[in-house]
Amino acid sequence: MQRKSFDDMTCPIARTLDRVGEWWSILILRDVFFGRTKFDEFQKSTGIAPNILTRRLKSLVEAGLLEKRAYQDRPVRYEYLLTDMGRELQPLLIALSMFGNRHFADRGVTMRITDTETGAAALPVYIDSLTGKPIDADTFSLKSVRQA
Repeated sequence: MQRKSFDDMTCPIARTLDRVGEWWSILILRDVFFGRTKFDEFQKSTGIAPNILTRRLKSLVEAGLLEKRAYQDRPVRYEYLLTDMGRELQPLLIALSMFGNRHFADRGVTMRITDTETGAAALPVYIDSLTGKPIDADTFSLKSVRQA
């Protein structure tokens, strides 16, 4: 069954899901944030079939989230690196990991957010830069903005 494209929708959530909403894509992006860059590293980490991995990497490159770069000539082999746009997804992956730790860690917490300088654990919060208030469901809500 072919998946539905959300590209024609105006909702930013739908349009983002159109690029990264497939679960293999999120796991590949997670791996790139962990420092993995090569096809065999993604395959070993995720257990994804090679044909699916090839398609997912191609779509992440086409979406502008990853850059494909040759690192070996004979045979030609590629690595996949985050673009600036791809790096902007880090807060989304952090939010998913924190949510998973809070609600689905029945086997224990397996991922932590840490300060790269000190190694200390971090507890991310989302703050409105205009008011300084923490962004949560009690204080803020999503509103649809219709353009005329």
